Amino acid sequence: MTIEEQDLKERDSMLTFFGSEVQRLRGKKGVSQDALAKATHCTRTLVNKIENAVRVPSKDFAKYADAFLDADDHLSRLWPLVILYAYPKWFRPFVELEKQATVIRTFEPTLVPGLLQTRNYARATLTVRRNNDVDTLLDARMERQTILERDDPPELWTVVHENALRLRVGDDRAMREQLKHLMDMSERPSIVIQVVPCSIGAHAGIAGAFHTLTFKEGIKDAPALPIVHVDGFLRGQLLADPADFKAAQRAYDLLMGDALSVQASIDLIADVMKETT
Repeated sequence: MTIEEQDLKERDSMLTFFGSEVQRLRGKKGVSQDALAKATHCTRTLVNKIENAVRVPSKDFAKYADAFLDADDHLSRLWPLVILYAYPKWFRPFVELEKQATVIRTFEPTLVPGLLQTRNYARATLTVRRNNDVDTLLDARMERQTILERDDPPELWTVVHENALRLRVGDDRAMREQLKHLMDMSERPSIVIQVVPCSIGAHAGIAGAFHTLTFKEGIKDAPALPIVHVDGFLRGQLLADPADFKAAQRAYDLLMGDALSVQASIDLIADVMKETT
């Protein structure tokens, strides 16, 4: 069995389990697919596809189904395991490590980082790639952001290039919404956002986007050493060699030195938002 076939088997097994649980709970409640569809604000066809492991359920579906079927959040607790399979296989280890990280540093030269994307902005980035199931991938990306809503969120240090602010993703309304979101998120004590202005020219991140994850000692299943994730055209790559992390840290320090101050960065974001008409 190939890696792709094994991956598909695991995905189908998780979807099958979720679908069978929906069927079991619906049978226990004694309600039809039509009734569940109405309660979850979707169609009976979609309910049928979820129960038969053809479609990945949305987070809202799990939430509404739990309430309607008196399931005590059972489906909502299963949902993060299901949505994990919406990510490409190579990206899943990074998502799991990202949840455990206490410090996240990210550099993006052309796009707003996924952890700070609004739903409309994220949808536009996924749509332009002509993905088959945009809604599922969108739910997966939004799920990653829940780590920022925890009582103990990780420290998020973000450096973006000015090009990422000016590249039009979606319509003007989506861009203004995204830029406003960056300004709002920058007010959180755990989040730092800086912008490398175009006037800098060549910079330490010119090779492309990268991210570093640092972990607190003693966290169960967390790596003992920090790691680096480097984006690529087809897939990203996790690097665990201390020398790679040291090189990434140095590049990031240089980028922060080239970047505007936090306040000047927010001022630039505000200026670009005003220019977006």
